[in-house]
Amino acid sequence: MTSTSPVRRLLQFPLTWLVIGTVTVGGAYALITALTAVTGDVGAAVLPLAGAVVAMLLYHVVMRRIARRATSETAAKGALFDVLLGIEIGLGFIAVSVATITLLGGYRIEWASADVLGVVLQIVALNVGVAVVEELIFRGFALQALERLTGSWFALGATALFFGAAHLANPGATLWSGLAIAIEAGVLLGAVFLWRRSLWTAIGAHFAWNTTVGLLGIPVSGHALPGLFTTTATGSPLLTGGEFGLEASIVPVIVSLLLSIPMLVLAHRRGNLVSRPRRNDPPVLDASVATTQR
Repeated sequence: MTSTSPVRRLLQFPLTWLVIGTVTVGGAYALITALTAVTGDVGAAVLPLAGAVVAMLLYHVVMRRIARRATSETAAKGALFDVLLGIEIGLGFIAVSVATITLLGGYRIEWASADVLGVVLQIVALNVGVAVVEELIFRGFALQALERLTGSWFALGATALFFGAAHLANPGATLWSGLAIAIEAGVLLGAVFLWRRSLWTAIGAHFAWNTTVGLLGIPVSGHALPGLFTTTATGSPLLTGGEFGLEASIVPVIVSLLLSIPMLVLAHRRGNLVSRPRRNDPPVLDASVATTQR
C-alpha cells in the first residue's frame, strides 16, 4: 500500500482518524479503569494513572501511524511549563468562581476531617486520568480534525457543544448544565489549546479544575465524592449549580468567558487560528501552526 493509495487517503482523512482515535483511546481507558471494581482502593489510585499512560501512547500511534502527522501538541520540550501554566489557569478559574459564590451566600465550606491522604490520592489519580483522556479526545482528536475541515472557529464551537452533550447523561444533568459545560469547559479548554497549541496546558487546566472542585466536596459534573471539605449549597441553583455542582452555576460561565476571550485574541495574534479551507486550498498537514509562539 503506497502513501497515495485510496486506503491511505481514507485513513488520513480527518474524520477517519477522529473516529479511530476516539474509539481506541476511550475504549482502552474504559477497559483499564473498569478493573477498579475488582481491585479496590489500590486499583482506584493506580488504574486511572495507568489508563492515562496507555491513552497517551495510543494517541501517538493513531496520529503518527494512521493520520501520518507530527504531534507537536504533546512535545516533551516545554511540557512541564505548559502543565504548570494550565494548573495555574484551572486553579485561578475555580478559586474566583467558588469565592464569588461563597461571598454571595451560595456556599458554606467546612473541613470534613477526612482521611487526607486517601482522599487526595483517589481524587488526584482519578482526575489525572479523566483530564488526559478527555483532552486527547476532545482537543487532540476532535478539535484538530474538525479544524482541518472547517477552520478553528467552527471546530471550537462544535467540540464545545459535543463536550456539553457528553455530560448530559451525568447525574443531575439538565439542558442548562450541558450548555454551561459547553461554554465554561468546551470553550475555555478549547481556547487554552488554541492559545498555546499544547495539550499539556489543556490537561493541566482540566486536572486542576476537577481536582480542586472534588477536594472542596462539590460534585464534579454531577459526580459526588468525599472531599477534604464539605460544601453546602444554599439558594438558587443558578447561583450554586444545585445537585449537579459548580459547573451548572452561572458564575463560572461568566468567569470562563472573561478568560477565554483574551486567550482567543492572543491565539489570533500569534497566528494560531486556522481559517476555513477553501476548495483549492492545500490541506493542513500538521497540528502546529508555523507561526505559533509559546
